[in-house]
Amino acid sequence: MKTPHLRRALCAALGGATLLAFASPALAQDAAWPTKPIRVIVTFPPGGSADAIVRAIAPRVSEKLGQPLVIENRPGAGGNIGLTAVAKAEPDGHTVGLGAAGALSANVSLYPQMPYDPIKDFKPVSMVAVIPFVFVGHPSVGVRTQAELIALAKRDPSKLTLGHGGNGTAMHLTASLFDQMAGTKIVQVAYRGSGPAAVDALAGQIPLAVTDLPAALPHIRAGKLQAFSVTSAKRVPALPDVPTVAEAGLPGYESVGWFGIVAPAATPDAVVTKLNAALADALNDPATQATIRGLGVEPAPTTPKAFGDYIKSETTKWAKVIRTAGIKLE
Repeated sequence: MKTPHLRRALCAALGGATLLAFASPALAQDAAWPTKPIRVIVTFPPGGSADAIVRAIAPRVSEKLGQPLVIENRPGAGGNIGLTAVAKAEPDGHTVGLGAAGALSANVSLYPQMPYDPIKDFKPVSMVAVIPFVFVGHPSVGVRTQAELIALAKRDPSKLTLGHGGNGTAMHLTASLFDQMAGTKIVQVAYRGSGPAAVDALAGQIPLAVTDLPAALPHIRAGKLQAFSVTSAKRVPALPDVPTVAEAGLPGYESVGWFGIVAPAATPDAVVTKLNAALADALNDPATQATIRGLGVEPAPTTPKAFGDYIKSETTKWAKVIRTAGIKLE
C-alpha cells in the first residue's frame, strides 16, 4: 500500500518525466539546428555595401554551421519591407535578417506608422559592421578645419549647402546631429545615395557633403575633396590624419551607419547563441576582415545582449534628434 508521501513523490517524478518528454524534442531540435539552408533577408538591393558584407561572411558562416546561407534581397521603405518579412517568419532560426540603423532604430521615429516594433518583434543576434561617415567639402569653400567650417556657417549661413544620401538616411541624421551640436543651420540637400552627393561636391555643384568612406576616399587622397572630420568615435585607419568630429570640437559626437543580424522574436536562445558564435568566427577571421574593410566598412561582432542594448540606445538617441529637427517621412 502506497503512503501519501510515496504517492506525492511518484506524481512529482512522473510530472518531471512528462515535462522532460515534452522538452526533449525541442531541445534536440535546437541542438540539431540548422537542418536546412538559412535564409538571410537583406534589406538593401544587390551590389550595395550591405549585400557585399553578407556575401563576404557567408562562406565561413556556412562552413561553421554546415548549411548554406541563401541571400534574399528585399529593399524598400527604409528597410521596413525586409524586416517585416523577418518579423513574420517562422521563428526556427532558418530565417534571419540583416537590418541597418534606420530600420532597427530611427524609422520608428521617422514613420507615422510602423509594420513592426524593432524592440519587441526581433531577437538581436549580433552587430556585423559599422560604417563611419566623413564631412567633406570642395576646396573652393576656403576653410580647412571643422572649427573654421562651423565659424563660416555661423557667420554666413547662406554660403553653405550640404548634400547627404537621402531623407531619413543615416547620413541625413548625421548632418542633423552635427547642426544641433554645433549650433549651425546648414541647408541640407537630399540625394539618392552618398555617391551622387560626393560627385556634386567634387564638381563644386555643392560646397559640402557627408558621405560614406568609399564614395569620398579616392577624392580625398587625390586632394580634390577636403576632409574636415569623420563621424565615428575613433579615427579610421584609412584617414589617420583626419580627426573625429568630437576631437575637432564637438565632444560626445558620434554617428555611424551600422548593420546587424536579427531573428524573429520567438527564435530559441540556443539557436541565437549558435548563430552568434558562427558570425563571430567569420568576423574575426583575418581574410574576411580584409574583405570587409576593403568595402570601407569595419567588422563589429558583438554578443546578442550588447547588440540589443545598442539598438535601444540608438533608438532613444535618434528619436531626440529627429524630434528636434522635425524630420518626418511618409
